[in-house]
Amino acid sequence: MEYILNPWPWYVSGPLIAMVMALLLYFGKTFGMSSNLKTLCTIGGAGKFSDFFRFNWKDQIWNLVVVLGAIIGGFIATHYLSNDAVTNLNPQTISELQSMGFQNAGATLVPNEVFSLDTLNTKSLLLLIVGGLLVGFGTRYAGGCTSGHAITGLSSLQKPSLIAVIGFFIGGLIMANLLLPLIF
Repeated sequence: MEYILNPWPWYVSGPLIAMVMALLLYFGKTFGMSSNLKTLCTIGGAGKFSDFFRFNWKDQIWNLVVVLGAIIGGFIATHYLSNDAVTNLNPQTISELQSMGFQNAGATLVPNEVFSLDTLNTKSLLLLIVGGLLVGFGTRYAGGCTSGHAITGLSSLQKPSLIAVIGFFIGGLIMANLLLPLIF
């Protein structure tokens, strides 16, 4: 049971992801979470307003099942298969985060200083809204999300996905090292 409660090493999770990707490629499917938002909008009737949402959404039912599985799996993992261990962060990272006002860096999956209802204020609400808009715009502009490009795109050797993933990493480095200290 201890093996299940701890994070799995790369040599277990990596081959499992590769096996899933091989099966998807074999069946001619692509994986990505952001494409499900397009499917949900189409189901909700967005095709009446934009040609982008006019497609046969029933072909994407299997991908909606993936989302449902991710939600259920995440719930089971956090509530029943978690040992509540603190994330092992570099001491320098912890001190930098504490200097920005994050008191329990690594103690929770997301920082309470941003995502807790108790700390909800204009600044945190504005950060969540602007961040969500930027992620949504970037996802559509890049033609997919990080999971779609980094897992599906790279495994099928797509050059646009390689460029997108490089952009994701550059953006992450800029955010973590330049913008985050300015915001907090």
